[in-house]
Amino acid sequence: MTIYFNGSFMPLEQAKVPVLDRGFIFGDGVYEVIPVYSRRAFRLREHLARLQHSLDGIQLPNPHTADEWVAILTGLIARNAPQDQYLYLHITRGVAPRDHAFPNPPVTPTVFAMSNPLVHPPAALLQSGVACITAQDNRWLRCDIKAIALLPNVLLRQSAVAAGCAEAILIRDDSFLTEGAASNI
Repeated sequence: MTIYFNGSFMPLEQAKVPVLDRGFIFGDGVYEVIPVYSRRAFRLREHLARLQHSLDGIQLPNPHTADEWVAILTGLIARNAPQDQYLYLHITRGVAPRDHAFPNPPVTPTVFAMSNPLVHPPAALLQSGVACITAQDNRWLRCDIKAIALLPNVLLRQSAVAAGCAEAILIRDDSFLTEGAASNI
């Protein structure tokens, strides 16, 4: 698998993240997921706008222009085999001494993007559906920011798996369905 990491395309095995990266220490970063169908990113500009919203929400300047992102992601799609894939983008505030305050002066963000095959559910599963549990949405209240700190999602999804189900459907305030622990609704 070829990935993009801090300005270069490389095999996944070559990428190394320093232990003082703020994403590793604090979860100080954002992500975006973009589906790709027939080697074309779906609504790429809209996903890049959502990425920008998340970056703005954590006061992190975008390390690339929209056109630069398009070139990077198009290159990533071309370097990976599946016709249908999904792109995962991960941007952190970068490497700095451990301090809750933002680094001053700012440091270079860490930028990572990878592609994975997009697995389509079998037709029978689309007809029958899957078993799910419902769970209280106990994540932070800024879910409009796609923050990389997904521990609540991980724990909620594991609750579903432990119950023999495929997903946890998250509910907030006993009446508002928000999303799945690891999926859109």
